[in-house]
Amino acid sequence: MLIRLAAPGDLDQVAAIYDAILSQEEATGHSYTNWKRGAYPTPDTARQILREGTLYVGEDDNGFIWGSMNLNGIQLPEYAKIPWSIPARPEEVAVIHTLTIHPDWSGRGLARRMVTFAEETSRKAGKKVMRFDTWEHNAPANHLYPALGYRLAGSTEFFFMGYTRSTLNLYEKAL
Repeated sequence: MLIRLAAPGDLDQVAAIYDAILSQEEATGHSYTNWKRGAYPTPDTARQILREGTLYVGEDDNGFIWGSMNLNGIQLPEYAKIPWSIPARPEEVAVIHTLTIHPDWSGRGLARRMVTFAEETSRKAGKKVMRFDTWEHNAPANHLYPALGYRLAGSTEFFFMGYTRSTLNLYEKAL
């Protein structure tokens, strides 16, 4: 099991994770993500993140991609509304976006592993704080992040990906 920068050959498997998550939510009628099929995330989402050089994947020993994330320093405009307790210049901030674990692999501590990897990678890059957001109704994420030492810095409404207004919780942790 390893986490690494994605390669072009990983894109189909990353898109398959997005599809599996959306299919599970459609089948159960319960959404943790507030994502919308055809709007976000899409194969184009993964391609764009790959082009930016910030797409990471979790891979098993057989080459199966079980998870992905976008790790960069981009804070969405709504982040400015939050009373962050850890001061940092923009270039000192790392941000996790679109952290995914294939539903067949959930419950194995892999999201925790991805976040820990993101922290270590960001710390080595000289970042001082990790920040990110998650939908207010994403119970697994809103449970996991405080368990990993993240502080709920606040909540605010986002016009999420241009298709829905949602309240997102924003977290932070010193690196």
